[in-house]
Amino acid sequence: MTWRRLIVLLAGLVLCWPLGAQYRDDQFKRDAFSQTYADSTDKASADSSQLFSFREYFGGLAGRNKASLKTLTIGSAVLVGGNQIYNRQYWKLPIIYGGIGAGIYGGIRFNQLYKSTEETKYRTFSTLSYVGAGLFYWGSLMDGAIMFNDGGKKPNAAKSTVYSILLPGLGQIYNGELWKVPIYWGLMAGATHFFLENRMQYQRWRDMYNLINDPEVDASEKPPWSSETAKYYRDVYRRYRDYSVLAMAIAYVLQIIDANVFAYMQDFEVNDDISMRLSPTVLPTSAQYASQPAVGMRVGFTF
Repeated sequence: MTWRRLIVLLAGLVLCWPLGAQYRDDQFKRDAFSQTYADSTDKASADSSQLFSFREYFGGLAGRNKASLKTLTIGSAVLVGGNQIYNRQYWKLPIIYGGIGAGIYGGIRFNQLYKSTEETKYRTFSTLSYVGAGLFYWGSLMDGAIMFNDGGKKPNAAKSTVYSILLPGLGQIYNGELWKVPIYWGLMAGATHFFLENRMQYQRWRDMYNLINDPEVDASEKPPWSSETAKYYRDVYRRYRDYSVLAMAIAYVLQIIDANVFAYMQDFEVNDDISMRLSPTVLPTSAQYASQPAVGMRVGFTF
């Protein structure tokens, strides 16, 4: 379905762009700002050109080198408990794996009971069990972000990004921008409301369309609508439903980008020193501009 594809696509963007944005070594930033934002002695931030490094991740778990929160979060999303191993909190592993395993087992078991007895309570228990397993999985990632040693730097762009991915609005709270939380929550709540409303209307007109076109149903029992009318409203509400899902995803991604950018920008030094510097310089030869060295002036701006 269209809305499911949108969710998968945007989830991929969430993992690929925001988590790695603050680690890219951008030449413009080095030229425009004199402040250093990454510790050159930190092996975790030495190579920022790739999203995930197996050497960095498994080396960090083995204690041979430091690992960035970006790498740890991505790796722990697949190898559950990696964050806890990196932090040397091994006692948490039985709790995490026990909770996830019990939830999955309970979900499968209650689902089997529901199929054999058709009692709705077992279906509810199965759903709750799977939700419990998901919460333990989510908690392992959140715990890894909270316990990650960022060297006392606050706000840390990586932490802010992971917080926003795991719990919308938490990145803004971590950045000290609490006033933004109602805005993003309001956007997502509004989009969720329209999604539920449009989905209900879509299902209503879909069932009505199927009923109208069912040859086994007597004409007196069919709704007083033509097949074309039912089809039109079915398609309209399906499209509105998909737009609502897209709006939810956009609001979710925006709050992640906002948390990342504003946490990163708080490192930039802003002062009242606005000046211009002129100094003589020798321009080297260039096949494009000059065939021999020339004397010129260098202009530098500080702002």
